[in-house]
Amino acid sequence: MTMPDIPRAFACNRCMECCRRVHLLPETAAMDRGDGACRHLDEVNGACRIYDVRPEICRIDRQYALHYQQAMTWEAFVKMNEAGCDQLQILASSKIA
Repeated sequence: MTMPDIPRAFACNRCMECCRRVHLLPETAAMDRGDGACRHLDEVNGACRIYDVRPEICRIDRQYALHYQQAMTWEAFVKMNEAGCDQLQILASSKIA
């Protein structure tokens, strides 16, 4: 499968909330270190310890190519992911999950 032509990158603000809540999705639950956060999250530096070799589920462009390219545009996919990020940040600010 070829990678999509990506007109704009996903605007990750590196809040790491998706990494702090891997327990919420079946696709990422196996990475839970026991407190809901990813075992590869370096909270001191706010980064992924295995970023260059991270799983496909953590690669937005790869997920689009594998699962969503036939169903929606890249722009719609980015907007969907940005909405998910917004929800995770709301959870973090309200101390839920």
